[in-house]
This record gives sequence, structure tokens and C-alpha cells, in this order.
Amino acid sequence: MSQIVLVTGASSDLGAATANALAGSGHTAYAGISPAVVHPVGRLAEPSGRGARLRPISLDVADQRSVSTAVGDILAEAGRIDAVVHAVGPVPRGPLESFTPYQLAQIYDAHVLSTQRVNRSVLPQMRQRQEGLLVWVVPANHEAEGAPYLALHSEAVTMIDHLAASYAQELIEFGVETTIVVPGFLVPETGPRVRTVHPDDAETVQAYEGRYPGLVHRVDSKLAEHALTGAEVTLAAQAIAAVVGSPKGTRPLRIAPGRPSAASGQGAVR
Repeated sequence: MSQIVLVTGASSDLGAATANALAGSGHTAYAGISPAVVHPVGRLAEPSGRGARLRPISLDVADQRSVSTAVGDILAEAGRIDAVVHAVGPVPRGPLESFTPYQLAQIYDAHVLSTQRVNRSVLPQMRQRQEGLLVWVVPANHEAEGAPYLALHSEAVTMIDHLAASYAQELIEFGVETTIVVPGFLVPETGPRVRTVHPDDAETVQAYEGRYPGLVHRVDSKLAEHALTGAEVTLAAQAIAAVVGSPKGTRPLRIAPGRPSAASGQGAVR
């Protein structure tokens, strides 16, 4: 059955590939692109063929008014939203001390509050219909755990994973399913285009650089090494499209594209 899907981060490599894969599988994909993104990293398909099912929509997940407007427009046009694919936020990189409290609030917003804005907008109609699916992309965290200058990224990923798992438990009686997609990478872009958040306190950054010379560059190299390849983008996007297209009751709670044995929960993707 064709699904109506909102992809919240279609300006990224993975987001654009996911929207394209969904449209190519016969679903209607609303590709959310922030108006603040002048040059999207990801490339959406041209508006012909699958493009008829691929519909870019202005969506700033940091702005409740933008989220409400986008969701309202989709509901007015399509009548429902069957699934949401949540995007991955940018990677905070740098000494913890050098991030200002305001930056920490922004990072929390980008990873947690943004998903909450979208969920609160789409879930009422899902609960009412007893149908729906939340897809969360949660980057593999083991490479960031304990790694210098990536602590905030590790914490953000862990928080999103716990949030997704909690939603899964709370929504199941409403007929709304959850799938957590865990690809084998840290970030949603290909190596040369990794989105990072740098500390605002340059003076403190320099103090740490004096004690740990070259560490920032080594961390950046690590991020590029563990970013997506083109093949991984395609694999993850196809896995998400497969989950969306699977019958209710067969979708897994957690999958790791490329590692079938890692599927668990509600059932395996056929």
C-alpha cells in the first residue's frame, strides 16, 4: 500500500536519498527542507516519473510554526501522514568546556526538541487512526563513546536512541509502530560534507590545542573516515523504504542495514 511519508531532513545526503527511495517505491514522500538551507547537500530526483511522488516542502524543525504549517499543508493535501522519518542532527566537535551553554541548548534543540515538535504535530492523527510509523535514524555510537571532542555527539545520539525506544513502548497500544535504523556510520553525510558544530569559545579551544596539538584535525579525520559512502547512503535509504513498505506487525523495532541478524523487535523486514 502506498504511504504518505514526511522526511524531515531531506537536505542531507541520507535524507534526500531516503525521499528518493520512498518515491521510487511508490510512496508519496514529502521532503522537508529548511528555508535556511541555501545549498542542500542531498540531491532530490527531478520532478518527472518518481518526481510526481516526491514533493519538497519547507520545514524548519527548529520552528514550531514552520512544523505546524508543513504538517497542516500535508494533511490538507493528502488527508493523512502514515510515516515520519526523523533526521540526524549535526555533529558537535570540540572540547566540552569550549561550548557555551547557549550552544548546548541549540544542540539539544537540533537533536531532541526538533523531533518532539514533529511528533506532537503528527501523532494525534496517527493515534486517532490507530495507524502510523515513526522511523528514527540513530548513527552507530560506539565509535564516539569515550572519544575526545565527540562527547556531545555521543550524548545526543544516546538520548535520541532512548527517546525512540520510549516512544515505541508508549505508542504500541495506539497502533503506531517505531523502527530505529542504525547504520554503521557516525554522520548522515558523505565524508567531504560532514556537518559539524564548532565551539564558540575560540580562546578555550586554543588552550586545549596547546595541550593536545593536532587533536582537532585527527578527530575531523575520524569523522570523515566514519561518514557515509555513496553505497551506504543507498543501503540505508533502501532499508528505510523497505520498512515503510512492510505490512503492519512485521516491522522491526531496530535494524542495522547490511547486518540482517541485527533486526529485532516487532518483526523482520521482508
